[in-house]
Amino acid sequence: MSAPRPELPTLPVTFRPTLTRVVLLSVGLAMFLVITAVALMLERLNPGERASFVFVAALFFGVLALLSRPKVAADDTGVTVVNLTRTRRLAWEEILRVNLRSGDPWVFLDLSDGTSLPALGIQPGLAKEQAIRDARALRSLAEARGAGGGDTPAGG
Repeated sequence: MSAPRPELPTLPVTFRPTLTRVVLLSVGLAMFLVITAVALMLERLNPGERASFVFVAALFFGVLALLSRPKVAADDTGVTVVNLTRTRRLAWEEILRVNLRSGDPWVFLDLSDGTSLPALGIQPGLAKEQAIRDARALRSLAEARGAGGGDTPAGG
């Protein structure tokens, strides 16, 4: 028995792991504030040492902000996959299959050039049901607008 076909989302639409993003940015901001406060409260530190504390705090925040960057943005002409350090634009016709199998850390897009592209913007980590809904919606869009088709996203 196949899963019910979701209604196609209105384009443009952006899929991202919102809860993961909120947690990463909140923790990053809290770490930055605590480390900076400690640097300012320690009387034995000279200005250079204080600056290095603040620099390290900013570096930690930057890494967590980078980890919160992934998203998948779909519009009428295709999909933009934003991962940690790379962004790739795909036409709908390039996406053959949208996969989210049980145990996958994120969605994988099977492409017409024979490669597979991880789409970290849809990941079941902290919000599994939302990731499954997003993967199904992206799959439906790919089927309706391009080559589409493939494995149904797993529920467990």
